[in-house]
Formats: sequence, structure tokens, C-alpha cells
Amino acid sequence: MHIYQQPWFSKIIHPSRYLGEEINSIKKDPSNVEVSIALAFPDVYEIGMSHLGLKILYHILNSQNWISAERVFAPWVDLEYEYKKRNIPLASLEAGRPLSEFDIVGFSLQHELCYTNILSMLDLADIPFLSEERGSMGPLIIAGGPAGFNPEPVAKIFDAIVIGDGEEVALSICQTVREWKLDGRESKFELLKELSKTRGI
Repeated sequence: MHIYQQPWFSKIIHPSRYLGEEINSIKKDPSNVEVSIALAFPDVYEIGMSHLGLKILYHILNSQNWISAERVFAPWVDLEYEYKKRNIPLASLEAGRPLSEFDIVGFSLQHELCYTNILSMLDLADIPFLSEERGSMGPLIIAGGPAGFNPEPVAKIFDAIVIGDGEEVALSICQTVREWKLDGRESKFELLKELSKTRGI
């Protein structure tokens, strides 16, 4: 059930930011795609949707029939409270799908002040903070953006960090994950080894 169908949702401030029903939003059946990616912006909806890079990635990825790209933003404090109170995992706008169910969760690193929001979003999604704690379980947690040029402060959080323009490698990353899944491999170490061959990762 999507959160806007919950009886308590009417009390949330600016509820339209969580509906995912905008014109040009793209919804795909997860069972009909090979790779799913959550484009995670560590700030509220209004800030994230004003960012051109997010829209470009959303278009590039969803232009491929085998990829489903959905958006997720940091909730405002009132919804964050409800998530924790009711033990509801952070989910995407389009399908209300928990982040832990995606193949890839890609964070946008706009500046260092957003790092605490990344931890908050991972916590709400019930995803361990550190890459070594996740092991082969759960989605591939990656990041990119301006702050990615200095990856060391958050290096232990992410499985991979893109240095440079994400739109140049986004499809390559998804293709690598696609082949990894088709081969039936389970070792995330093997996946990361393949990803490291991509320039900029």
C-alpha cells in the first residue's frame, strides 16, 4: 500500500510532494524490467525536483525498456516521524516500493551538508550504513555528483562512487548489473570488480 492510502497521511504537511503522480512521471511494472534503480536525492522533494541532473538521469534510464528508475527524496520531519513510529520503510514515489527491494540505490551528492540526510534515508530504509556491513545482501548503494570529487569522507558508506557526470556511465552501470544478474552470480565483490573497470568509478 502506498503511503498516501494510509488514513494518517492527510495530516502530513505538503502531502503532494509524496504522491508521485506528476505529469511525465514514469511507472513501470517491476516484474517486466531487468534492472531497477532508485534515484535517491538526500533533500526534500522541492529541492530535488529543481535539480536538472536528476531529471536527465530519470529520462536516460527510463528510456530503456529493461530499466525502471524511480525517485525517492528525504521526507520532511513529520513524515519521518510517522515512518519511524509505524515502522514503515522509506519507499519510492512511483510505486511505493521500499528501497531495499531495488537492485541499485543511487544517491546524488550535491554538497557535504546532505551527508546526514543520506544516513537518515538509509536508516529509514533499514539498510546498514556501511558497505562492509551489507555484504552481498540488499541493493548496490552508489553515489555521484559534485561532492563525489572528494569521496573519502563517505567512502565506507557506498559500494561505488562515480566521479564525473553520472549520465555518461549510468547505462553502463545498469548493464553491468544486468549481466551480473543474468549470469546468476551472487557475489557483490564480483559485481564491484566489474564496475571498477568502468572509467570514473
